[in-house]
Amino acid sequence: MEPLKRKIDINCDLGESYGHFKVGQDLKIMPYITSANVACGFHAGDPVTMARTVKLAKKSGVAVGAHPGYPDLMGFGRREMKLDPEELKSYITYQVGALQAFAKASGTALQHVKPHGALYNVAARDNNIARTIVEAVLNIDSKLIVLGPPHSMIAKTASCVGLRVALEAFADRAYNPDGTLVSRSQPGSVIEEPKLVVERAGKMIEDGTVSAINGETVHLGQVHTICVHGDTPNAVEIAQILKANLLAAKIDVKPVGSFL
Repeated sequence: MEPLKRKIDINCDLGESYGHFKVGQDLKIMPYITSANVACGFHAGDPVTMARTVKLAKKSGVAVGAHPGYPDLMGFGRREMKLDPEELKSYITYQVGALQAFAKASGTALQHVKPHGALYNVAARDNNIARTIVEAVLNIDSKLIVLGPPHSMIAKTASCVGLRVALEAFADRAYNPDGTLVSRSQPGSVIEEPKLVVERAGKMIEDGTVSAINGETVHLGQVHTICVHGDTPNAVEIAQILKANLLAAKIDVKPVGSFL
């Protein structure tokens, strides 16, 4: 048998339902991912949804991660907010700590922390925000992995303090030439064609590049985890086809904590 060439994680943002408002297809997509970024109640999610999502992930053999965001339910955490460092650190601690408790109650442990939405984008470029998030994570548990974009401030900061960093790429999102994600307000920002998602993921894994929205080549470098978004209409199909193609290419698909 030909040996596996690479290891890669497929992560997905889940647990985004809130009360009677249902988002995503968590149950259906779980078999095709290896890490779940669970909303912690500030941008989406609620305690019941958090508990259910953690239990579902454990049952499916999917690693659990916290997905803390700005306190912005109305804007789904996609609006930047001005918070002082102590305030932001408390918000991160509150959210990660809450999910950590649900994980413990379910007999599992948190694998990682991935900021959500606007907080993720700001932490990628702002040293102060990145440092505040990293300090919060370090104070909670130094074994936690931080997910962030290649060449980002949060990835560099987390690495500098000794935290493990999983470098992330987005196969279902369009990139700007500078390596940032195209705003969701722009046409073409979300890629829904499974074949194109698979092609982009393959390039990201094999040579660390992706084509920007204008056709230029963006050099990402090494990538440990590929994100697919659970709220895309055909997210289940995308994740299923992506995982099947990666396995066919002799790429081992498993939680990032098992190989990082």
